[in-house]
Amino acid sequence: MGRLVIVAYRPKAGKEKELHELTKTHHPILLEAGLATDRTPIIMLAKDGTVIEVFEWVSAEAIQQAHKHPEVLKMWAAYATVCDYIPLNLLEEAGNMFADFTPFEI
Repeated sequence: MGRLVIVAYRPKAGKEKELHELTKTHHPILLEAGLATDRTPIIMLAKDGTVIEVFEWVSAEAIQQAHKHPEVLKMWAAYATVCDYIPLNLLEEAGNMFADFTPFEI
């Protein structure tokens, strides 16, 4: 059974453009590796520039497999240079009854 996840990437100073470009490749890389479903991800921007992505892993096992996949590890290393992963509750919007965000164009 698939696993829907929500992840928040807060860009490091001056790395917004690089984060946006990397985010455009995230799902295609996971899809090509057979780790994500073909469900179209939803990507959005918080007021502070954090990128939020909702996507679906193929399974819980696929999440574990990702931690050993060379292309995924390479991609995650690239993410580490441009952003920090943060919990959703650190976003201002998360405190609102109806959290709203700006759409991110892929």
